[in-house]
Amino acid sequence: MAQRYDTIGRGYAAHRRADPRLERRIVDAISSAPRPGRSVVNVGAGAGSYEPHGLPVIAVEPSAEMVAQRPAGSAPVVRAVAEQLPIADGAFGVALAVLTVHHWTDLAAGCAELRRVAARVVVLTFEPIASHDFWLLDYIPEIGPLDSSAPSVAEVIEALGDVEAVETVPVPHDCRDGFLGAFWRRPDRYLDPATRAGISGLARLDPLVVERGIDRLRADLESGAWSERHADLLDRDEIDLGYRLLVG
Repeated sequence: MAQRYDTIGRGYAAHRRADPRLERRIVDAISSAPRPGRSVVNVGAGAGSYEPHGLPVIAVEPSAEMVAQRPAGSAPVVRAVAEQLPIADGAFGVALAVLTVHHWTDLAAGCAELRRVAARVVVLTFEPIASHDFWLLDYIPEIGPLDSSAPSVAEVIEALGDVEAVETVPVPHDCRDGFLGAFWRRPDRYLDPATRAGISGLARLDPLVVERGIDRLRADLESGAWSERHADLLDRDEIDLGYRLLVG
């Protein structure tokens, strides 16, 4: 994961900013912990989105590129991977992992480490995109096989054990965090190379494959074919694209 994000993570912080509605859900999950005043370890912390304010936080992130993009004043960082946390047993009140488990090399080991170091675990993850009908696959179907290598929500639940809540996290139409499904009602955003660079599912594909799909999308936007085909989306404020918040 570290080498991957040292390559594809450049400019990441500009496009992967915390969305306040998603952040509120995460903060609520952390605050509901039996001892919310204790510290938080943010595993796979990236550039620091969704780290709670007002609590002691330690970030764990393997990529030097991602660490370099963390803003001044953000939580201190330990360079390590989820599967081998250099942290004592039960050292934290909450272990937080936001949109990161699909990058881990060993899901079971990473989840065991979350449970080992904290009394509560809060994980934001997603169902692989191929498991639901997202229109971007019509243009870049190659996302499907790549994304299907990500663990399902059921697999993450099984690896965590003792999950007490599974919350659906709908994606708002104006989501600030530029993850893969964020622009479901703003298709023109996928035309921007810088936006695509912040989406690992696109950044990891052959650039020629992505460009072919984007050219088709551009043509459909210019002709009005996309709007006609997806008119049902245009008056929706949010949509379920398989993102789930797990608390245990």
